[in-house]
Amino acid sequence: MTKPPFKVRFKAFLVTLWIKSLRIRLKTPESFAPGILGVWHQDLLASAAAFKNWGVHTLVSESSDGDLFAAIVQNLGYSVTRGSSTHGATNVRHLLIPLREGHFVGMALDGPRGPAGVVKKGSLWLSKSSHTPLWQISAKYGAHITLKTWDKFVLPLPLTRIDIEIKLSL
Repeated sequence: MTKPPFKVRFKAFLVTLWIKSLRIRLKTPESFAPGILGVWHQDLLASAAAFKNWGVHTLVSESSDGDLFAAIVQNLGYSVTRGSSTHGATNVRHLLIPLREGHFVGMALDGPRGPAGVVKKGSLWLSKSSHTPLWQISAKYGAHITLKTWDKFVLPLPLTRIDIEIKLSL
């Protein structure tokens, strides 16, 4: 992967500091083990904060927004594969390798463009093909701003508490 332009790296640095300020409380089931961390697109920042430095392998859109998010999560210790359900869907296959090696992988359940709250086929296929669990992540926010976007993207305010609950997806 090529090095992003300075402007993207600088924005990623600032957002990384912001994400590191978030106070995460993680609730996991007893059976929680490596598999697919499925997150709704609106909760990407909270999930990035919750799993920083876990060595999660993640699928990030090839869009310009994806360029920034890829730089952010790399700063947080993630490995990144670029692709999405709308462009480069075959890249989902590349996440099979880390799953088979016992790592967590992460991806947006509702893809890069939605519709919001509707699970796309990629995460289901990946879970079935790898014989690993698909974990659904839900976030409850303290102070935050909800954007007027297709996904109602949530911007948690710095230093806010976020409760993350993980459940096995059916």
